[in-house]
Amino acid sequence: METPVCLIENVHGKLRAVEQALEYLRGISEPVVVVAVVGLYRTGKSYLMNRLAGKQTGFALGSTIESKTKGIWMWCVPHPNKTGHTLVLLDTEGLGDVDKGDSKNDAWIFCLAVLLSSTLVYNSRGTIDNQALEKLHYVTELTEQIKVKSARASSADDEEEAEDAQFVKFFPNFVWAVRDFTLERKIDSRDVTDDEYLDFALKLKKGLGKTVINYNLPRQCIRNYFPSRKCFTFPFPTAPENMKNLERMDVKDLCPEFRETADRFCEYVFAESRVKTVKGGHVVSGRKLSHLVQSYVDTIARGNVPCLENAVVAMAQIENKMAVQEAFRTYESGMEQVENTLPLELNEILSQHQKINTVATDVFMKRSFKDDEGLHLKELAETIDKYYAGLLLQNEKASEKKCRELLTDFYAPVAQKLQEGCYAQPGGYEVYCRDRDNILAQYRNQGNKGVRAEDVLEEFMKERSAESNSILQADQKLTENEKRIQGERERTALLEQRMKAEQERQEEVKRTLEEDRRSQEERLKQLEEKMEEERREQQKEMILAIESKLKEQSDLLEKGFRDEADLLNEQIQQLRREEAESSGGFMKDIFVPVLKTIFGGFVKP
Repeated sequence: METPVCLIENVHGKLRAVEQALEYLRGISEPVVVVAVVGLYRTGKSYLMNRLAGKQTGFALGSTIESKTKGIWMWCVPHPNKTGHTLVLLDTEGLGDVDKGDSKNDAWIFCLAVLLSSTLVYNSRGTIDNQALEKLHYVTELTEQIKVKSARASSADDEEEAEDAQFVKFFPNFVWAVRDFTLERKIDSRDVTDDEYLDFALKLKKGLGKTVINYNLPRQCIRNYFPSRKCFTFPFPTAPENMKNLERMDVKDLCPEFRETADRFCEYVFAESRVKTVKGGHVVSGRKLSHLVQSYVDTIARGNVPCLENAVVAMAQIENKMAVQEAFRTYESGMEQVENTLPLELNEILSQHQKINTVATDVFMKRSFKDDEGLHLKELAETIDKYYAGLLLQNEKASEKKCRELLTDFYAPVAQKLQEGCYAQPGGYEVYCRDRDNILAQYRNQGNKGVRAEDVLEEFMKERSAESNSILQADQKLTENEKRIQGERERTALLEQRMKAEQERQEEVKRTLEEDRRSQEERLKQLEEKMEEERREQQKEMILAIESKLKEQSDLLEKGFRDEADLLNEQIQQLRREEAESSGGFMKDIFVPVLKTIFGGFVKP
């Protein structure tokens, strides 16, 4: 992507996803790291995004009091540190733009930045003081703007407090970029780091008065919702009179301290920004990100509150359907090559089916996620089985056609002799038997006849039995007793061929059933590995959330906020219960129902 494109338009306060940008995202199958910047308008957000893109220009900077960025703009570039990953930069329109006059619109822009990003950069000017935090009131409204669980999954007790405990699992890392910072970083005459400065600014006050509660609220939200916090204080990049030319200035002409801070900022974002995941620990690709954007924007446009669970379910439905299609195309493409070589022996088709079916199922597993009831895997299995059954039928027809053509060709000289009466003379039966045995020998020596070889030969011998008996009875060289003995031999040979054909059919059924069993075992193995992988991701998601809460609890206890720490402990215990449930009940509660769905309920816990 050479230049940024508009991802979400904001026209007259109405948000709309831009199809061209969504189409671009759909073409990205790599995992994405999403960095969004939010903040008051005219605070230099776009400049930081350009630096992250490794460019001097790109996102519009503007040099007047008018906000240049409307809606949310996107720039996709290769991740500089993570090979095989795409860095998605989202530049949002300025909050508090006087031209808009709609704070609700600002809240949704902030909300979307939180929902879509894996790192959220909040950009402000001056200092982190109470006024700056009051301007970040959007963070206090997140429980009203975002729901973790759908309404039907929530109980009366599973409301705001429970949601607070969940946010830290899904929210992005938080970076506060303080621009044009001119103060000394000192607390009690002691030099402090940027992070210590931020921690000091987020320090809570003790007390139960309304003023204290209002003071603590945005601070508590930032501390509770975001899994990690980081701060960078930027000095002025250049003299005030040059600020309007910032986009055209060479980097080396900027203030050295500013350049150094900008470099550290970029290095931190590149190194610490996580791959974007959604509820359940599922990794998001560009394609999946496009589904999220569409889902969230459509929900907001309908006047509803975005729900993380609903968005993941909707995304899973789309991705899993596409996973079925992609996996089946893989199977179909591989088996088309087999189809072009029909007829084949059953073991040859089985071997190719096993190999290509495993590859196709693997393709499905890599793309699908949250197929908790196994419905899409079942759909893939049924689609493949239907195609395979049709291919087996084609193989039988191709085999039958080839075998009949072979026997017709081999029989042609015998038919000619019959027409010429060569067998209608004493000793003719012996000559006929010799010629017929030669036909059978040629036929049996012919390779690649396929699965109907013995059946077609049985039918051929049955068709020729009347002809053979007629020649036998007409042969005056043979006595009646010799004719009776030869007739018995004819019937015995036909019976043996019938038994051979039946035995071959039974072997085919046995091999087919064995293949069905092996295919089921392979699907189960791949499904179990997939679900175990998803369980590990959920565990990782939960552990990170618990660690974040424990760190916050320790900090509160250290500073004497025991009541707040006790409340946080309730959230920690809730997360631990969820962790235990997702770990201990996995096989019984998730895996077994999936097996029953796929294999008709014959799997026992």
